[in-house]
Amino acid sequence: MGGFILRRVLYMIPTVFLVSIVTFIIIQLPPGDYLDTLAAEMGEAGVDNSAVVEQLREQYGLGQPMYLQYWKWMSGILLEGDFGISFEKNLPVTDVIWDRLGWTFAISLLTLVFIWAVALPIGIYSAVRKYSVGDYVATFFGFVGLAVPNFLLALVMMYVAFKYFGQSVGGLVSPEYLDQPWSWAKFGNLLQHIWMPVFVVGTSGAAALIRIMRANLLDELYRPYVVTARAKGMSEFQLLMRYPVRVALNPFISTIGWILPTLVSGEIIVAVVMNLPTTGPLLLRALLVQDMYLAGSLILIVSMLTVIGTLLSDVLLAWVDPRIRYQ
Repeated sequence: MGGFILRRVLYMIPTVFLVSIVTFIIIQLPPGDYLDTLAAEMGEAGVDNSAVVEQLREQYGLGQPMYLQYWKWMSGILLEGDFGISFEKNLPVTDVIWDRLGWTFAISLLTLVFIWAVALPIGIYSAVRKYSVGDYVATFFGFVGLAVPNFLLALVMMYVAFKYFGQSVGGLVSPEYLDQPWSWAKFGNLLQHIWMPVFVVGTSGAAALIRIMRANLLDELYRPYVVTARAKGMSEFQLLMRYPVRVALNPFISTIGWILPTLVSGEIIVAVVMNLPTTGPLLLRALLVQDMYLAGSLILIVSMLTVIGTLLSDVLLAWVDPRIRYQ
């Protein structure tokens, strides 16, 4: 297992390298760059911008070929941990994304816990009590969760929370706590707000995993080993949790590889709607104004989450199912 993990970590290096190349090329494909956008905005304001734009182009090296710009970006990341400069904010990318990245990871991890806490018991119940009223109710809400867009659910919940419960909506804390230092009162206010984005972002993922768990467990409930264990007098709960559920968890665990990046990327529109201080609005703005180092760094982080999530799912699969061996 140790050798497998080491090999996978080594495979991650060229994978992330190739992803960074593709990311940088895609960001550069639209015509123009950030300075063209800036020049257009300054021109609309009636400002003579030619000298300023040329000075900035020389400063940022935007007139250089694409491969030189890419090498400047990647060498800074690998040798100095420098992700480049955010052109629009004129700050290092790390300073711009640090706080927002922390909130994004916090919401994503809480959402992952929420998804598993909801999907696992409901999926087991739906399989064990198939075609019951509870199964039909879970199936109905599962399809609704998959069908309703996250941003629409966010708008509905914000309206209900404000209209009927008088709760301030938007952001992770109430306006009076925005510039206040952390305290128990501010932390309690955070708990009153953070559940809503966690619920909104996690609804579709939980709905999908409920269906996956139900289908996987139904495939295992009538296998010969289950019938044999039942015939030997094993209790239903012990039998269920020890054998079929453990086997049915395999595809369930393997979804970590795509859930982690999906949570981060799927949070973008929700973050814009709910005014969350996460990387979603930052990435959207960076793409709109062609702030290439900022956008590229954020996309690269999401890509690394995909690779890391796949590694975690493989390790967990080997731990849950001893039949799996990595040669």
